[in-house]
Amino acid sequence: MSAALTVVGLGSGDADQLTLGIIKKMKHAATLYVRTLDHPVLNDLQQEGLEMTSFDTIYESKSSFPEVYDEIANQLIDAARSGDAGTEIVYAVPGHPMVAEASVRLLKERCPQQGISLRIMGGESFLDEAFIRLGFDPIEGFQLLDASSLSPELIQPQLHTLIGQVYDGFTASDVKLCLMEVYPDDYPVFVGHALGVQDQEVIHKVPLHELDRTPGYGNLSLIYVPKNTDDALRRRSFARLHEIVNILRSPGGCPWDQEQTHQSIRKNLIEETYEVIETIDEDDPDHMKEELGDLLLQIMLHSQMEEEVGTFNVYDVIEGLNDKLIFRHPHVFGDNQAEDANEALQNWEQMKAEEKKRKGQDVEKTSVLDGIPRDLPALMKGYKLQKKAAKVGFDWDDVEGVFAKIEEELAELREAVQQGHDAEARKLELGDVLFATANVARFIDTDPEEALAATNRKFVARFQYIEDRLREQGKTPAESTVEEMERFWQQAKKAGL
Repeated sequence: MSAALTVVGLGSGDADQLTLGIIKKMKHAATLYVRTLDHPVLNDLQQEGLEMTSFDTIYESKSSFPEVYDEIANQLIDAARSGDAGTEIVYAVPGHPMVAEASVRLLKERCPQQGISLRIMGGESFLDEAFIRLGFDPIEGFQLLDASSLSPELIQPQLHTLIGQVYDGFTASDVKLCLMEVYPDDYPVFVGHALGVQDQEVIHKVPLHELDRTPGYGNLSLIYVPKNTDDALRRRSFARLHEIVNILRSPGGCPWDQEQTHQSIRKNLIEETYEVIETIDEDDPDHMKEELGDLLLQIMLHSQMEEEVGTFNVYDVIEGLNDKLIFRHPHVFGDNQAEDANEALQNWEQMKAEEKKRKGQDVEKTSVLDGIPRDLPALMKGYKLQKKAAKVGFDWDDVEGVFAKIEEELAELREAVQQGHDAEARKLELGDVLFATANVARFIDTDPEEALAATNRKFVARFQYIEDRLREQGKTPAESTVEEMERFWQQAKKAGL
């Protein structure tokens, strides 16, 4: 047998708010523990002669809050196990035991496993005083967040937001930076210290950018961000994007968007992809941001079409992607190891094969060439086909074998042209030359699409140089000679174009 363990709340800081039942519990406890002596109520209780043991020294000996709370829970369980049956140990925490009290959560998990009777008695939490002192009704929509684990994804401007555990200016600075991802720099926020505690309560209204310059942060501090339904604050949220696309497709939305089908906008997806690639090649971040948005719109539209018929929505797409990324990165989210990019890629391929097995696909009956999109640009597809074949040994020993193959295919193309073969035969021979040429890219570790794209850009720059020089002479390329244009071409080369 062991002693019973009761957790009580000390309230928000005013002794008048303590219930009579909690005061009796503390006075009649076999042993009274408090998480910290840094609470206004405890001064009054100590003056009345109430003896207590605090865990403040643990805060000094541990390097993180999780370690502190773990040690507190362990010591309380040990005390209860070694206590006499029929006695009661009381553990008092600031506020309400079930509001932002990690040590109490641990006790709830561990006490049943240890056969220890655990009882929790509520007290006024800082939330009660916040609702009164800051003057908002939580029924309007409210969220309570922890400053130590705050991220922009958690913040919903359309809800009243309280942020607790703001112990110091450093934490306030982290909160400020996080909030500035969502709100304007001058957005009004409130800092509350010791709400409801007589002669100690302080409330500051400050612009967001001054949040960490406000004095007085401590154990009884919080930050309040009033709700705001302005659409401007939701423009950075994915939920708002989903909502907008739904409106465009719904009755009363945009007539053009309403008429679109997967097939009608199929080509748009390809075009937007290439426009993104162009911004990457041009190293233009501002333009890239815009074009990535256009590409994302295509994904949203296709997902919305399926949502309308009940097959899936964009959040299902995201869930599937998250699951895939976690599953295929066991070296990040699991126990596997990957010392370099090659080992990481091996893990990826192994997990892809495992996925196929789980889906009931017969891996032995699948082709080595499976998994390459049918409509991939031909040059890129040829490159990927050769890479897959090479993985199972269908390959030349070195690049010289590829050069020999190019010369062979080029001779056959020349023969087909010189002997007047039909158009289909000439097309196939040209394809063989291009296919063999793409194989060189693999041996020299160069993407053939990127190589050809670079040459295209070079050609455009040099030809436009020719046009500019001719324009200076009042001429056009059609009015010039090949020899004149070749001279300007060589000038463009010397100019580094």
